[in-house]
Amino acid sequence: MSTASAAQHVETVTDEMLASLGGRLVGQKEIRMELPFGGVLHIDRPLPFVLLYRRPSRGDDPGTESFIRGEASYISASGSPKFRPDLVRLFDVLAGSLARLYGACLVIEIFSCAPDTAAAGEGAVPPSFTLFASHRCPPTAALDALARSLRSVRIHRRPATVSVRLDGGTKARVPRPLVGAVESQKLHVYTIGLGISPVYRHPRTGELYPLVLRSLQRGLSRAFRRSFFEFSHSMTTYRPLHYHVLGRTAVRKQVLEIDRELAGISRSFDLVLHATPVNIEKSWAVFRRSKFESMPELYYRPLAVDPDHLKRQLFRIPLDRVEDSTLAFLFRQKRREIDRQLSMLLDRGKRTFLYGSLQLYGPVDPELLDAARYLLHRLSPRRHDESSRDLVSARDLETRAHEELDVYRSVLPGMGAGVEIRDDILGLLVSKGTLYIGKDTRVARSRMEALIEHEVGTHILTWVNGSCQPFLQLSCGFAGYEELQEGLAVLAEYFAGGLSGTRMRLLAGRVVAAESLVNGATFVDVWRQLNREYGFNQRTAFTIAIRIFRAGGLTKDAIYLRGLLALLGYLKKGGELLPLLVGKIGLEHVPLVRELMFRKVVSPPPLHPRYMLRSDFEQKLNALQSGVAPIDLVTGVR
Repeated sequence: MSTASAAQHVETVTDEMLASLGGRLVGQKEIRMELPFGGVLHIDRPLPFVLLYRRPSRGDDPGTESFIRGEASYISASGSPKFRPDLVRLFDVLAGSLARLYGACLVIEIFSCAPDTAAAGEGAVPPSFTLFASHRCPPTAALDALARSLRSVRIHRRPATVSVRLDGGTKARVPRPLVGAVESQKLHVYTIGLGISPVYRHPRTGELYPLVLRSLQRGLSRAFRRSFFEFSHSMTTYRPLHYHVLGRTAVRKQVLEIDRELAGISRSFDLVLHATPVNIEKSWAVFRRSKFESMPELYYRPLAVDPDHLKRQLFRIPLDRVEDSTLAFLFRQKRREIDRQLSMLLDRGKRTFLYGSLQLYGPVDPELLDAARYLLHRLSPRRHDESSRDLVSARDLETRAHEELDVYRSVLPGMGAGVEIRDDILGLLVSKGTLYIGKDTRVARSRMEALIEHEVGTHILTWVNGSCQPFLQLSCGFAGYEELQEGLAVLAEYFAGGLSGTRMRLLAGRVVAAESLVNGATFVDVWRQLNREYGFNQRTAFTIAIRIFRAGGLTKDAIYLRGLLALLGYLKKGGELLPLLVGKIGLEHVPLVRELMFRKVVSPPPLHPRYMLRSDFEQKLNALQSGVAPIDLVTGVR
């Protein structure tokens, strides 16, 4: 909410504006105030600190202002001498009110410093920061935390250099303080000047380097919050639980609109569904008649979207207007992923489809391949842990899935999710909260609960949890979320007591098939490898090969085992399970989700998988946290 008129041009800071500012600070309310000469005062909620940036009255300073725009409390103002009296009055009310509320207030003023002569060339140079503070009574804890955090900032893998000056910066080109040192001590307002070498722009033309700028934004954001955290605990009455708490909590309407636009494009198509053949049953019959010597022709659903049109829409979304560095990072990641997916739709059925798949899902690395081969050699292909006689039908699975969803609806009434049997689906597949079951699907009864936990207790549950969040990306899925999703889903089978050796061999078989595809093997080569070398029956070998070769080569199936390995490593290092269920995220997003949860931008997941209620859940989780290999999860293996 703004405390001033929405007029684009504010000529002066009035007494009414200052009175409103003071009242809103005391009332712990959000403030968004337009200032003269295009300035802005933004207070997400009153906190014992504020960032300050004054645009130079002479010359341009491109990029520097962006370092404060995503923070919870900042002033962006003109550095013109004409505006200084108004700015001093505004600053007195703001800093003085915050100091009275919390016992002290910290101001960090940022500005660009002229680069060193050695750093003024054309090549990439490391960032350089200079901190200025009064030698009379510096905010030592905050200053140390800021310097320590800035030293961890890297650009092009080169660490930053940080120097600290306690002489007030009298010999350096430092902006003149808004409050004198003596008065600052009386008001308990402390100031740190932060000079930033402008490595984020060309030294002569001023042209911005966007990737460097973004990297610095994220590094500086962490540094600011860690400094504010130390200051709060050492010099104020405010006691934040974590430095992430000091980020923004309010999400601007424009950010939510950008999220909706991205989600709308993401939801308008399903890459895996469009890459899945509709004639798999018939192609199996054709393959048998060829005596397993010729790959059958596959047919796919017609595209209901125009990928080129969607790409135009995608790159019209103004991501550069997202001030929050964490959200901007997540949105840019998602845009790149959607762009690759749309390119793959255009390449469906072509060899170039495989190249897109490798970009999206990655190659089969040696460690993953070794793990798959170990499982295939250790687990006998003649296992009998899945009965071929006691089978359940697609109708049985549909009924059981509805029962499971009804249990979750008792916790979250109105939950949107469904189940549908289709004749153009092989096995089970979840898309946008709906479980699709192929009408000819038959599975061992001993595997039914594990499959329900896989599909409903993981894929649908995280879709529902994500749908309860303010950001639609958490239900659509952050970029690269599938690996963790499938790892979680396989782990859910373990918790349900139904992760069999046969199932584990299937996941390993998919990995070796994907590796063979990438190395140039034909469909028939892969089928023979699976059937003759690794002992899969003819139909199972065919199903694995079809999944790998569909649409021109889809390596997604390798991520099931890779995701499981990564998840086991995460749990062994002390990682928690619940944060992974907040929506469809990747392991790399866990720190970002934790930050958003501390900032109360994202809420804890409302639904928990039912396997967590099992009597042996804690015992199994403790075993995982002590460190296990995938083969240790298989029932009946010693």
